[in-house]
Amino acid sequence: MSRKPVHLAVYDTYADWETGYATAYLARAGYEIRTVGPSREPVSSIGGLRVQPVCALDDVRPSDSSLLILPGADLWEAGDDLAPFARKAREFLDAGVPVAAICGATAGLAREGLLDDREHTSAVSFYLAATGYGGGERYVDADAVTDRGLITAGPTEPVAFAREIFRLLGVYDGEVLDAWYRLFHDSDAEAYAVLEKAQASG
Repeated sequence: MSRKPVHLAVYDTYADWETGYATAYLARAGYEIRTVGPSREPVSSIGGLRVQPVCALDDVRPSDSSLLILPGADLWEAGDDLAPFARKAREFLDAGVPVAAICGATAGLAREGLLDDREHTSAVSFYLAATGYGGGERYVDADAVTDRGLITAGPTEPVAFAREIFRLLGVYDGEVLDAWYRLFHDSDAEAYAVLEKAQASG
């Protein structure tokens, strides 16, 4: 089955550990992962990984994508350099294409007003409150939250973040989704058998 690509935003200081579970297993499920930078110039992650974006943000259209993933980055707190990515997230959501934001990217979406009318989470509630956004009453103290096509998670929850992405895109569901989460979040060895059985029958 042909699927539209998943777009992974990359920018200087992006948190390379926050999206690895999601992108690895999306790729295994047949999704092409396309990196999106501010331009096509190379960027460096917090961990020093040098990445050459496949495409520039201005060239990305929601109609050509299954999902936009926004990782955290020091730059989300350093000024307005990443504001165009928050505006692109609005464009995606307005077009009915989902967005997944983790860590500092949630603050960028808060500043853009995208969390004012959706349930959401982040590192802690007062982190988002510092942005001055209007969605404080909709903050949920949870590992990850999905509301109307927008996934949010805090920096310590890359596995839960991936789980919500898989659920939203239909990569895994039910018992298999639960087993994947238990294996990678809880190191539950019994969950491996469930995944192995699903792969054998799939």
